[in-house]
Amino acid sequence: MKEEQDTQLSLFEEPSYTIVVGADEAGRGPLAGPVCAAAVVLPSDFPFEILNDSKKLSEKRRELAEPIIKEKAIAWAVAWATHREIDRINILQASMLAMKRAYLKVESQLALKGMKAEILLVDGNRRPDVSIPCKAIVKGDATVHEIMAASILAKNARDRLMVLCSSKWPQYGFEKHKGYPCASHKAALHKYGPCPIHRLTFKY
Repeated sequence: MKEEQDTQLSLFEEPSYTIVVGADEAGRGPLAGPVCAAAVVLPSDFPFEILNDSKKLSEKRRELAEPIIKEKAIAWAVAWATHREIDRINILQASMLAMKRAYLKVESQLALKGMKAEILLVDGNRRPDVSIPCKAIVKGDATVHEIMAASILAKNARDRLMVLCSSKWPQYGFEKHKGYPCASHKAALHKYGPCPIHRLTFKY
């Protein structure tokens, strides 16, 4: 009887994976700029205590974690979908595209090392179209280390880009809100109109 129960339970167990890729995006909500995604493979001896959902970490802690992730990760990559792609295919599909691009970069890095990704874990409830098993995990950026690391890389990369954009279009205050729809950003939009990196399909 016990053997029969054990067999039944094993049917519902998650398979064990060695090479796990985690992916996440940053920038779905802003009115301006691209969406950024990152993908990461971590070793078993990574200092996991430095990780958390990027939204729960201070800017300083994210900046301290980033070089450690890049140094110790087995593979990592950042990729983008532009504001024009967002307008053309919508923000959800653009986010999936950015994550797929990040994953493909990691896949290439792993291949150079003679390794192959076994599963892609992504934050949220939608999955990009990739050639390996992919699982979407709601709140994965707070529970899965690989997704946490990806969320940190994606947010830092996008924040840096928006700070650079603020030097070209200083009237919008991108260095402060990173393109998100706060009161000062909306006021600047109403005063100056959209700049070349604003998402024209979003409501201002």
